[in-house]
Amino acid sequence: MRHNKIAMMLAAALAIAAGGAPASPLPEARAAALTRQLQAIVNDPAMPLPGLSVVAIRHGEVVYRRHFGAKRIATAGAPAQPIDDETLFKVASVSKFVTTLGAMKLVEQGKLSLDADIGDVLGYRLRNPHFPDRPITLRMLLTHTSSLRDAGGFKFEPEVGLKEVLLPGGSHYGKGAMWSADHAPGAWFEYVNFNWGVIATLMEAATGERFDRLMRRLVFDPMGLKAGFYLEDFGPAREQDVATLYRKRERDGAEAWDPQGPWVAQTDDFGVVAPTAPGRLPEYEAGANGTIFGPQGSLRISTADLAQIMLMLMNGGRSKGKQILAPQTVKNMFARQWTLHPAGANGSANGDGGSYRGLYHAWGLGNQQFTDTSIVRDGHASGDRLVESGGFKGVGHLGWSWGLNALFVFDPEKRDGMIYVSTGVGADPDKQPGRFSSEARFQERITDALYRGAIAPR
Repeated sequence: MRHNKIAMMLAAALAIAAGGAPASPLPEARAAALTRQLQAIVNDPAMPLPGLSVVAIRHGEVVYRRHFGAKRIATAGAPAQPIDDETLFKVASVSKFVTTLGAMKLVEQGKLSLDADIGDVLGYRLRNPHFPDRPITLRMLLTHTSSLRDAGGFKFEPEVGLKEVLLPGGSHYGKGAMWSADHAPGAWFEYVNFNWGVIATLMEAATGERFDRLMRRLVFDPMGLKAGFYLEDFGPAREQDVATLYRKRERDGAEAWDPQGPWVAQTDDFGVVAPTAPGRLPEYEAGANGTIFGPQGSLRISTADLAQIMLMLMNGGRSKGKQILAPQTVKNMFARQWTLHPAGANGSANGDGGSYRGLYHAWGLGNQQFTDTSIVRDGHASGDRLVESGGFKGVGHLGWSWGLNALFVFDPEKRDGMIYVSTGVGADPDKQPGRFSSEARFQERITDALYRGAIAPR
C-alpha cells in the first residue's frame, strides 16, 4: 500500500512538471492492464503502428497518459527516438477543431459574426455562382454547409489570392470545381477542407494579422501551449520535437502496402529534410490566402497540450486561472447545427454520400458530434460509435492524413475524454474495416481500450 501511495504521488508530480493538471491516476493494476492492451495494438503484425500517444480524462482529471513507440524510426545514421511528453504531432483534421477556437474568440470579440455575409469582411462579394442570391456565412463554413468543395483544391501558393480562386474569371478559378452546382449554401452537409482555408483568410481579414500569429495570440500563448501552424514561428519548438509520420507504402503514387516492409516517411521527416517556411512569406499580406498555414490540417501540438485544450473546454473556457473563451462561447460552439437525415437528405446522397460512409451523423460549430450510432448491414458496419457496447457520446474531431490517425473527443456533461495520436499505419486501413463503426478496426480497438481501461466505472 505504501508503494502504491508513493507511485500515485510521483505520477501527480510528473504531471505537474510536464505542465498538466495534477492527475488522479488509475489503480496500478488497471493502468498496467491498459498499457499491455495498447502495446499489443501497437505491435499487432496485421496493423503495426510506429508510435502511439494517448490521454484519458475522467471527471475532468487526467487519469492516464502513455506513449508507445517512436517519433523517429531508426535509420542507418541515427537510433530510434521515442515519443515523449514534448513530442509534437501534425494532427491533421484535429487542426480544424483548434482553428475553430480562434474563430469563435473573434466572434466573441465582435470582430466576426456567425451569420453575416463573409464578403463584407473579405472585401469582395463572395457567392456560389450557381446560387448568386445566397450569401456565405461563417456558420456555413464551420458546419460544412457552405456549398464549397475540395475538387478545386484547398491549399494554394502564397502569391495566389483566394479572390482569384473563388470568383468566376479569377486566374485560378478554372472550371469552378470548388463550388457545388447542386446544393445551395446552407442546405447540404459535405465535409470540405477548403472551408477552413476560407475561415483562416476571414480571420486574417478581420484582424489584419497573419493566421499563425493570430492563433498564438488568441489561444496558444494565453494557455501556455507549445503549439503552432508554422514551426519556425513559435517556441520553444525544436525540429527534434516533431514526430515523423509513416506508412508502410511509398509516399507518392504507389498503392501497394507491405506490413512486413520498411516504414516510409510521409511528412515531417525533419531528421532528413529541415522544415521550410511558406514561400514568399515576408511579402505575404494578411487576408489574402490563409490556406498557406494549413488551418485544415497542419497544426503541430502534443497530446499533453491537446489535453489542456480539452480541460479548458470542460471547465467553461477557463484554463490555469485565465478565461480563454467565455462560457457562452463554449456552449454555442457545441450546440447542434446539423443532423443526418435518416432518409438521406441534408447531406447524404443515397443515404451515405456526405456522411462519409456513415461516419458523420451530427455537427456543431467546427466539431463532430458523436451520437453513438452503430449500423451493421450484411456484415458491414458503419456509424460513429466509439465503444463496442455503446454508451459514450461526445464532441470533438477525428484526424487522418499522411498515415497519422488521431481522435480528440469528450463528453461535456460527464467531463470524460479520450485523445490518441498514431504516427502512422502499417497496412491499408480500408482492408481492415471496423466491427461496429465506420472506423478501421485498429481505431476501434484503441478507443474501446481507452474507454474500458481508463474511463468506464468498475
